[in-house]
Amino acid sequence: SDVIYAPTFSANRIGLGMYGLEDHVSEFNEKLVALAKRAAGDRALVAGDMTTTGRLPETENDERYREWIEIYSEQARALSGAGADLIVLETMLTIEEASAALEAIQESCLLPVMVSFTVSADGRLLFGGSIEEAVSTMEALGADAVGVNCSVGPEQLESTVRAMRSATKLPLIVKPNAGMPRMDELGQAHYDMTAEAFAEAMEILIARGARLIGGCCGTDPETILALRRFKAAPHE
Repeated sequence: SDVIYAPTFSANRIGLGMYGLEDHVSEFNEKLVALAKRAAGDRALVAGDMTTTGRLPETENDERYREWIEIYSEQARALSGAGADLIVLETMLTIEEASAALEAIQESCLLPVMVSFTVSADGRLLFGGSIEEAVSTMEALGADAVGVNCSVGPEQLESTVRAMRSATKLPLIVKPNAGMPRMDELGQAHYDMTAEAFAEAMEILIARGARLIGGCCGTDPETILALRRFKAAPHE
């Protein structure tokens, strides 16, 4: 990998608050970035990973917007202070929250920011709006790269990548799951897409404009290795 994500996904005041640790945001982010940087050495950049608070916009959302600003600013300062090379804002559900988060990050540090959304197979955000609206809004607000993560498998994302490419000039992030999940009797998700099949499906998305590529749910080191080898191999 050229970039690895520090495991700080929900290390914000809301996520840590579920465990009574809301006053330990700086501590968790600093230690987790340090672990990631130790693992990466000089072989990869380390991104500070941030995600949705799970608090959706309200009809009168000025107060909610200020809350988002405070939450994301706190984590962004911690990630920057810990030495993250960039910040990735991923699995975002609404344009409103992503906008607040991006503003908070930009006010808190000078690191590059990548923003990716979770969408359904038709390219719609889960709580309203299209991926075209989302990426064009993030570009206008100063994001450095935009795209999608999680969502579905690579085979379901070709039209979404086409739509994003038509809506923005920024580098496109595409980090899908290892296919569609199969649920067992206990409600656990299982992903059956092989590493090779994932890499082959991603080649189509690269041809459609994907530039920052990786794997989300159900992917593992073998998936990333196959993707790296496949991307480097000559193809007709």
